[in-house]
Parts: sequence; C-alpha cells; structure tokens
Amino acid sequence: MEREKVLSIKNLSISFKTSAGEVNVIRGLDLSLHKGETIAIVGESGSGKSVTMKAAMGILSNNGKINSGSIDFTYYRGEEVVHQDLLKLSKKEMRKHINGKRIAMVFQDPMTSLNPTMTIGAQIMEGMIYHFKTKKKEAYEKAVELLELVGITDPEKRMKNYPHQLSGGMRQRIVIAISLACNPELLICDEPTTALDVTIQAKILELIKDIQLKTGISVIYITHDLGVVAKIADYVAVMYAGKIVERGTVDEVFYEPKHPYTWGLLSAMPDLNSTESELYTIPGSPPNLLHKMDRDAFAIRNIYALNIDLKEEPPMFKVSDTHYAATWLLHENAPKVDMPIELRKRIDTMLKGVN
Repeated sequence: MEREKVLSIKNLSISFKTSAGEVNVIRGLDLSLHKGETIAIVGESGSGKSVTMKAAMGILSNNGKINSGSIDFTYYRGEEVVHQDLLKLSKKEMRKHINGKRIAMVFQDPMTSLNPTMTIGAQIMEGMIYHFKTKKKEAYEKAVELLELVGITDPEKRMKNYPHQLSGGMRQRIVIAISLACNPELLICDEPTTALDVTIQAKILELIKDIQLKTGISVIYITHDLGVVAKIADYVAVMYAGKIVERGTVDEVFYEPKHPYTWGLLSAMPDLNSTESELYTIPGSPPNLLHKMDRDAFAIRNIYALNIDLKEEPPMFKVSDTHYAATWLLHENAPKVDMPIELRKRIDTMLKGVN
C-alpha cells in the first residue's frame, strides 16, 4: 500500500532581487514528505533550507520571487481529501486556511515568535479561537492540556505568565504548544534548539518525537547539526547552493553517503574517537548565486571533481529506491572513487557502536 503524501515540492526555483542583482537562491528543488514521517533538511547556512519552507508557508520577504515550480499540500477537510498548490494561494488565503491551522512553524528564537504584551494562555488560545471559533472555556482547557503535553509544570499558573517571565527552554516549549493548538498535519521546525543549551536541546527533541508518536503529525526539521538529525529523522535531504544534492534514509546518508559534499559534512562532525588533531573543514566557500550555474555548484570545492563537473550540472543518480545523489561520480563511466579513508573508519566505528 502506497503511503499518503503530505507535501510534494517540484522544480521549485526562487530568486531575490538585491542591490547587486538577482540572486538565484533555490534552483529546481524537489522534495516529498509522507504522513507521519520526519525529514531533516541539512546544509551550510545560505544553502536555501529556510527559504524553501518560508515559501511553503507563504512568508517569503517582499523581494523574493517564485520563478517556477509547485508546492502541493494534501490535507483533510472533514472526509474530503484536498490537494492544494500552496504557491497559488494569496497571503490572505494562506493565513486563513493554512498557516497555524494545517501547517505550523517553530522558529529558531522563541522570543521573536511570542508577543511580549500577551499572556502565554492568550497566545495558545488565539489560533483555536480564530480558526475554529472555539469557545473561550474550551480553548482554555485545551491550552492547559497542551502545556502539560509539552512538559510545562503547573500549567494553569503559566497560562497567566508573560514570555519574559520564562526561561529560553520553556519559551520554546510554549512555541511548540502554540504550533500544535490547531492540530496541524505538518510541523516545520527551523533550527528550534539552536539558542538552547545541550540538555534542554535533548529534551525538546525528545518532546517533538513524543508528540509525533501521539499525534501522527509529519515533521520537517531544518538544521545544520548532523547530531540532531541522527536522533530525530527518518529521511535526510542534503542541500547545497539551492539544490538537494543527496537524499535518503538516515542510515543511507550517514553510513553509505555518496556525494562528496555529504562526505565533507560528515567529516566535519566532532568525533571523540578520532585521532586527528584538527577538525576537518570543507575547502573554499559556497558559490555566488548571482551568477547562473551551468556546472556542478560544488565543483570548485570538490577535490574529487571530474572534468564534466566544470561543464554540466549532474542529474540525480539512483543508488537505491530511497537513496539518490547528484554527483557525476555515480555515472557508469566515472572512475571509481571511494569516500575518504578517515571517514570510512569513523563510519565503521559508528556502526560497531550501533550493532
């Protein structure tokens, strides 16, 4: 039986008008997510992770322009199954029918998401009252339940608090409670644990996982922390210069990576078992997306680059039914190139720890 698709992004291209010219931030991106799954989108800052999800939420900045593509979202309206291209909805329609109600987003900094002049309770109740005309008493009771769900002690007391009266970890839990208030089908988490210390970070990740088990919600996680990915994701999409260059299950991308950029990211992860005195860094810098890209965007940083990388962008090559990578090294006529020996040793050590 085929799994139910919640989100399907096809050939998405986005550019931004700047004083220096038009920057092609997203360049023909494809991504899909099924019901109940968690997909993590990873990559360096500026690779286009957040921009893609902001397009899905209809909250691109005014200088952003969708050049092509579609973002199909599937949801239930009663018994009816609705397929909606989110790019065809106006901002007003997005706010009324989608944002908060069917797709919710948790941002990096909870203080920018919370209204400092409103109590916590009022902010959790607001979405239910706006979208579903829920009675205040009912909305209050559900808000208290949500605070309990996200692990806030003494929820009735916290309902009367203002954001500045709470710690960073508690504020992030409040933001998650607000995002779940309308029972959305999809939760987008944009680096929700970046500003938090490691122990709180682990609790927030466990919380999101626990909520997913209880509600069956689908989750998209945006992060550059591969340690986070290993804990929470079913699938990983590796982004570079506005495109997905490798995607697969967590095990495939972590233990059998095929793209040299993914090799670089995994090699740059701190490792307690490593004998190397310095942490690996990927040479060079990401390309300037003001210029049209008619070659592999990673070619100039790639020590394994082939001549064709400088002339033509690689297509997505199939490794398995769930694993794909955009590198010419996977072409049948390409020379056989294995991942760096140090990375292979590291992965073998990780596998021994797992088995």
